[in-house]
Amino acid sequence: MPFSIHTIYRYIFKVWRRRRFALFLTLMKPSPSDIVLDVGGFPGFWISAPQPVKRIDTLNVHEVDWDGKQAPNHNIKTLVGDGCSLTMPDHSYDIAFSNSVIEHVGSWERQRQFAQEIRRVGRRIWVQTPAYECPIEPHYLAPFVHYFPRSFQKKFVRWCTVWGWIERPDRDQINSMVETTRLLRKSEMRKLFPDCELITERMFGIIPKSYIVIRRVA
Repeated sequence: MPFSIHTIYRYIFKVWRRRRFALFLTLMKPSPSDIVLDVGGFPGFWISAPQPVKRIDTLNVHEVDWDGKQAPNHNIKTLVGDGCSLTMPDHSYDIAFSNSVIEHVGSWERQRQFAQEIRRVGRRIWVQTPAYECPIEPHYLAPFVHYFPRSFQKKFVRWCTVWGWIERPDRDQINSMVETTRLLRKSEMRKLFPDCELITERMFGIIPKSYIVIRRVA
């Protein structure tokens, strides 16, 4: 596999993701009869551990190359759709799950639609997103860049972030990344998910790293 920013993400955030998955199992208590919808997720996230549920449907805006034979002990389907406009009936999934996706759907209005659809489709929900309050922007792996106007970010991220150095994005890629990445504040997460509990993951026990909202019952 070629070296990319995702290689760095895997090493840096591996421990956090392991802890977060353990927290998911503890708080959500998925059962062998549950069906999960992972909005914006990929099969690779789930095959690193025994499957705790009956079936997992991963949904993305583009088709995902996935062959179930790669993980014969897992029951994973891939779907194509828009997380801001899901076609599933209300409460059609036992758990609606999303990990580091809502910050990528674009505007506040799109984020509001995404949250509304997750809450509508899932009986229980789990949504995680990086914290705006964290000084390190996790996508660019650079400090404070997300606190500046987007016009400044578009000039800055190519030459002054780890993402820019490794990915070497062109102008269109930079514009797309900046325009579709919007980190959420804690107060905004509370507005988007008023019927949910909010958990703050912290760096060094002090700095907010990410927010998780959960709804344990419909």
